[in-house]
Amino acid sequence: MKTIEQTYGYDDVAIVPGEITVNPELVNTKINIDSIELDIPIFASAMDSVINPSFAKEISDLGGVGVINLDGIHVRYEDTEEIYNEITNASQEEATELLQKIYTAPVKENLIGDIIKKIKNSKARCFASLVPASTKIFAPIAVEAGCDSIVIQSTVTTARHNSKSLEGLVLSKIVETLKVPIIVGNTVTYNVSRELMETGIHGILVGVGPGSACTSREVLGVGVPQISATLECSSARDDYYKLTGRYVSIITDGGIRTGGELCKSFVAGADAVMIGSPFSKTFESPAKGNHWGMATPHESLPRGTRIVNKPEYSIKELLYGPSSKTDGTRNLVGALKVCMGMIGAEKVREMHDGTLIYAPTIKTEGKGYQLSGLGS
Repeated sequence: MKTIEQTYGYDDVAIVPGEITVNPELVNTKINIDSIELDIPIFASAMDSVINPSFAKEISDLGGVGVINLDGIHVRYEDTEEIYNEITNASQEEATELLQKIYTAPVKENLIGDIIKKIKNSKARCFASLVPASTKIFAPIAVEAGCDSIVIQSTVTTARHNSKSLEGLVLSKIVETLKVPIIVGNTVTYNVSRELMETGIHGILVGVGPGSACTSREVLGVGVPQISATLECSSARDDYYKLTGRYVSIITDGGIRTGGELCKSFVAGADAVMIGSPFSKTFESPAKGNHWGMATPHESLPRGTRIVNKPEYSIKELLYGPSSKTDGTRNLVGALKVCMGMIGAEKVREMHDGTLIYAPTIKTEGKGYQLSGLGS
């Protein structure tokens, strides 16, 4: 008989306070992805609804990094403003079919170099995402144009993939050829993470289907709750580091809406997080609050939906506040620093030593007035 393993998502766990505490002003939120240093461990997702060149500049100036989608509309159309308007003006019933149509336009190789140069000329860091099928062709163009890091991203990625291609994507060759940090994802298991690390890559994206605009878990039934997935993959990182002395960063990708969820990711073992929907609600987002995932425009099996929000805050307010909201959706870096202080972690990596406990009542215990609305 098959057994079913117990797994945990953000709402199932809580962080235990440390025995030593640190003033939040003394903590250091800087991290490294191989040779690249970031002031804060936060990536903006490679979604067209989130990242355009101006957004990439804004988040880079604030210490994080935005990942431009090199399979998206910025490399398919010269005038993306008109495309964004079409998407935002479409009804919910029309949205997915319209996205499918928009993404059938071919990628123009000249636009890949143009978009990378535009971001780099603004003095911003430039990380760029590609699906595995287009990496061998387009990644060298992006790197030649000045791209700082390549993110090879699909719903599920493994080091062993069967296809009809004479030679599939060989990650070790990509690492050797491109000479920039290579981040690969997404995955959720120990064994796959170890095999990916052995190819020489520099980072792994963790998460299948947790994003607000993703429906892979509903359409395919595939996924692992994010806390358990992060624990699995970070355990593979730690074992690989002990064996080789080479550190491969773990980036938890998707499902993070609040400072509490962000902090739990780090205690579960993440080195950085990738966030989509909270950034889509910023004033600077190119889609004016609309949000859709990379798999939403799939021509025959869309695994996502367009989420319609309205812009509510700036990127700076989301990351650094100030905030009058009490729900944890603003000032994510402030929440990270306070949490680091409470568990005695002076550096982000030291958060890995924190303790998580199973606590399914953590959001409801003693919150009767809040839940009834009497506390508002």
